[in-house]
Amino acid sequence: MRTPLRVRLSLGTAALLVYAFLYLPLLIIFIYAFNSDTITSWPPQQPSLQWFHVLFSDPDPWTALENSVQVAVEATIVAVFLGTAAAFALQRFRFLGREALNFGITLPILLPGIITGVAMTTWFTQLTQWGLPFELSLVTVAIGHATFCIVLVMNNVLARLRRTSRSLEEASMDLGADGWQTFWYVTLPSIRGAIIAGALLAFTLSLDEVIVTFFLIGAQNTLPLWILSHIRQGINFPEIDAIAVVVVSISIPIVLIAQYLAREPAAQRAVPKA
Repeated sequence: MRTPLRVRLSLGTAALLVYAFLYLPLLIIFIYAFNSDTITSWPPQQPSLQWFHVLFSDPDPWTALENSVQVAVEATIVAVFLGTAAAFALQRFRFLGREALNFGITLPILLPGIITGVAMTTWFTQLTQWGLPFELSLVTVAIGHATFCIVLVMNNVLARLRRTSRSLEEASMDLGADGWQTFWYVTLPSIRGAIIAGALLAFTLSLDEVIVTFFLIGAQNTLPLWILSHIRQGINFPEIDAIAVVVVSISIPIVLIAQYLAREPAAQRAVPKA
């Protein structure tokens, strides 16, 4: 049955409005970043790269970006190990408190960031009072980010495990391979794409986190906080647009790669589930 033309036009218009709502702000950022004017006003002036020259000569945003990348890498490493382990525990075993574990891991990404930030700041302050080395720093920020990055890795790996047949693992064990060999040569290759996809998503989520970072950061700075402070002071808006273009240009390929890796391989879809 062919869809009426009126319905197709209505759906097409609605889709265009949704895309405009989502991506028009990004387009405006790109326009202002290549604007020669010193203020963000419409219509923009002639195209120029001057704000990128200003950006690349300013060490502060690059130091902040370096700190953000460091935190994101540390949080991602923790999330990969703990998230993958949690996915295997939830998928392969039945034990008391299994659903509670799943809820507990998922909860940090559902809670408002301000709740997580306040709770972890209180906890780290208490640990410091007990004499433990947990003063607010980039390390505490990475720990805070890891709490909600774990669920991204866990969900990706868990979804892949649920769609993966265990017949190949059973065949490997029948042929004499031990548990570690089976995991390394059979299980890991089948979930490797999901692990990498979850890691990339965790990295991008950590890279632009503001609220939790604001509560857990010490004397150092991250790129989102640098941008926030300049916006609050009302200075260097074109430079902020320029750094935003850089971050978007980095983030979009990462997200596309993660989406590509998260898809189920065709060869794996052909294997019947045990």
